Amino acid sequence: MQNLITDHLDIWTNAIKPKAAAGRGRGTGKKQELYGIKKLRELILDLAVRGLLVPQDPKDEPASVLLERIAKEKARLVKEKKIKRQKVLPEIAEEEKPFGLPEGWGWSRLRDIGHDLGQQTPENDFTYIDVGAINKELGLISEPSILSSSDAPSRARKNVKNGTVIYSTVRPYLLNIAVIENEYKPSPIASTAFAIIHPLTGVIERYIYRYLRSPIFINYVESCQTGIAYPAINDKQFFSGIIPLPPTAEQHRIVKKVDELMQLCDQLEQRSENQTEAHQTLVKTLLNTLTQAPDHAHFQAAWQRIATHFDSLFTTEQSIEQLKQSILQLAVMGKLVPQDPKDEPASELLKKIAAEKAQLLKEKKIKKQKALPEIGEEEKLFKLPTGWKWCRLQDAIDVRDGTHDSPKHVTGNNTYPLVTSKDFINGRIDFKGAKRISQFDYLEISKRSLVEVDDILFSMIGGNIGNQVMVEDNIKFTVKNVALFKYFLKTATLPIFFKIYTEELAIKLQEKASGGAQPFISLGNLRKLIFAIPPLTEQHRIVSKVDELLSLCDQLKTRLNAAQTTQIQLADALSSQSKDEKRTCMN
Repeated sequence: MQNLITDHLDIWTNAIKPKAAAGRGRGTGKKQELYGIKKLRELILDLAVRGLLVPQDPKDEPASVLLERIAKEKARLVKEKKIKRQKVLPEIAEEEKPFGLPEGWGWSRLRDIGHDLGQQTPENDFTYIDVGAINKELGLISEPSILSSSDAPSRARKNVKNGTVIYSTVRPYLLNIAVIENEYKPSPIASTAFAIIHPLTGVIERYIYRYLRSPIFINYVESCQTGIAYPAINDKQFFSGIIPLPPTAEQHRIVKKVDELMQLCDQLEQRSENQTEAHQTLVKTLLNTLTQAPDHAHFQAAWQRIATHFDSLFTTEQSIEQLKQSILQLAVMGKLVPQDPKDEPASELLKKIAAEKAQLLKEKKIKKQKALPEIGEEEKLFKLPTGWKWCRLQDAIDVRDGTHDSPKHVTGNNTYPLVTSKDFINGRIDFKGAKRISQFDYLEISKRSLVEVDDILFSMIGGNIGNQVMVEDNIKFTVKNVALFKYFLKTATLPIFFKIYTEELAIKLQEKASGGAQPFISLGNLRKLIFAIPPLTEQHRIVSKVDELLSLCDQLKTRLNAAQTTQIQLADALSSQSKDEKRTCMN
């Protein structure tokens, strides 16, 4: 059985799942789940508690003798009034037993192999062990609190001591399980959120701990827990659970072997994380040579280095995302396609836009905006290519306010969607979940922020700042809490090129916002952003090249997903193979 673990380390380590990014509309999935190693840990525990991880020794005292002895010990503790007498639990029925046991093992209910230590209301200072004090990875108490009796929470009631196993019965899927391995001063008291097992003589606390984390016991808990948001099991359900009990000597061997193999898993995880980090650093460094290239010759040399190792560089979700971001950055810097001196320069486009703005003002179709400050040299983040021109965003794009008081929600006919950034799903608008407003409110709002095809809706606030969509359908709706990017002159600012600019802008905003308070960018700051506008014909060339390269990224991602799926299936197949072999061994 151990060959399943050691002979297939490449499968266990290469089975990786991307984690979906939380809280951002344009989530990049930068984190990953080491799925294969997770399955390996489950397999190790499963083998351990079935008696298949270490060999049995016929010289070991059988569990039946151990169970008789601990029953007598428990009866003595009751007689001495050190623990309370409890109702007798029913005998373990055959249908409760999930698998056959090796020679020398026995089944027991959890309550019969240990006892609690009673409860008390703290009268003096005490060491408080709450659910949050547990180090789940190590199964230890890492952050206990020392509290005075006057500060004791109402849940601080359960006595514990060195050698006690504690199990959080609230949200048990989080596996907040630990063994208390230290002598605490002042004396420790645990939360009533825990079920308490202090094992009787001959039962090893680390064996109990490993069993409580095994797939067998997790399945039992999932079958009897109640609640959706905060699922839980009660103490009666917990202690009615059954445990396969080996001889004491074998418990020690199992714990030692599990610890050894879990350490191997830790090493595999660390190696995988180090390799991933090194790979990401290499990709980032090489892509930076593209964006920082001082001239076309250096750019070509940098690209050649990347192209030579393309298949080995872009092999992860994050590396492909980094490539996408670099493509967008190169596009808005004018490094993605060559310039053509025959192109009409962007300065002429800005003159046409200014003329169109003047006409729109004259016709009272737009409002006059405050003059924006001149662009300082320190604001120019890179050297402009020939034919390009710096401008404030408001000089080229009509940045309108999509934020207003919330109109009343209505139902029925003649209603219109009121779209927020929460309705942006994968680059499109989900109208089904949008609030509905009356025709009167729609017409009033549309006077200030009429939404049309090719407009861009841009989130200004929150964890999904920069989340955006380009309006593709000629559906009548209005917006709330987003910036509305419209065009003074579409023949001067190609909508698809501007979408590329806003996507690159969103990446910058999200990077700045990460880890801080709720991010926000004001309408005024959006209008003051500097915008490098290319000649119109170059805008078309850039759009074509971006489409080509992003399509390549999508192909890479599809290939990666297929490879990951294969590795995950192999890891699952190994787990299934082990289960089949377990049945064969037991038969």
